[in-house]
Amino acid sequence: MGELNGIEAYLPKLHIRENGVSKIKVLVIDDSALIRQMLTKIINSAHDLEVVGTAADPYIARDKIKRFNPDVLTLDVEMPRMDGLAFLSNLMRLRPMPVVMVSALTQKGADTTLQALELGAMDFISKPQIDIAQTFESYSEEIISKIRTAAGARVRPLSSLPEKIFKVPPKYSADVIIENTPRPRHFRTTEKIIAVGASTGGTEAIKILLMQMPPHTPGILISQHR
Repeated sequence: MGELNGIEAYLPKLHIRENGVSKIKVLVIDDSALIRQMLTKIINSAHDLEVVGTAADPYIARDKIKRFNPDVLTLDVEMPRMDGLAFLSNLMRLRPMPVVMVSALTQKGADTTLQALELGAMDFISKPQIDIAQTFESYSEEIISKIRTAAGARVRPLSSLPEKIFKVPPKYSADVIIENTPRPRHFRTTEKIIAVGASTGGTEAIKILLMQMPPHTPGILISQHR
């Protein structure tokens, strides 16, 4: 895709220091001027975070990513010229980096949330529907915490994932993720189980893990934060 050409080039980090401590650089992408203003105020209130720029759409964001080389993006879904999911998909393919979705569409359990997490978003924050200014202020600690967590994540390009993962139908059942292979009639009994824990951004990692499991794998218990 031509819109993001050049983003894959990594630029030297811009270090913003306060008392000798480097801050986490954040780029806010949202078509609402009010949301950009509120997020900037909240993020800048943290001693270790700094908004280095804002963008009203992905095309402006493209240029500012190249200019400021941020550590974390906050990204809306519904935006002019290109929606957030399309931008996220190309970003993770060309210049993977931590992204926290901030949108009225990214409600818990919504298809948009699942798509964003599958594309590589680290987490999501629901944009308030009414009384935006006051409600967003109450989200301050959550927003700051999720940006800090995202900043420490190791993000890899979508193209580096197993090719098979892109052939999984848009369903989320174990029968789709793990192929239904013939099994022996008799098993050796075992008291062992496999416990897997993951945060919100671990959806894709769990899928990859399950796809590699052999047919004789013991029972699996998964705790997935949503």
